[in-house]
This record gives sequence, structure tokens and C-alpha cells, in this order.
Amino acid sequence: MNDVTLGVIFAVVAGIMVFVSLDELLPSAHEYGEHHLETYGLVSGMLIMAISLLIF
Repeated sequence: MNDVTLGVIFAVVAGIMVFVSLDELLPSAHEYGEHHLETYGLVSGMLIMAISLLIF
């Protein structure tokens, strides 16, 4: 296995993990009635991860 194959496999697995977590977490957050809070948390978490990837 070369680096490209591993990169593609890791990207697919990461995409699946994000989909499953959002598919489970967002509906349960809607049940508690915090619609805007969940969106702010999702966007801020994505920004923190993007910034940390750029810095390190």
C-alpha cells in the first residue's frame, strides 16, 4: 500500500465517522430544543479543527 491509497482510505473512514456522528448527534440535540446552540457548536468545532490543522 502506498501513501495515496492510505490517504484515500483514511479520508473515506473520516467522512463516514463525521456522517454517523452528525446523523446521531444533531437529531438528539433537536430533541432538547437548542437548535441554534448546536449549530454554533458545530461551526466552532470545525473552525477549531481547521485552525489547529493549519497551525500544527
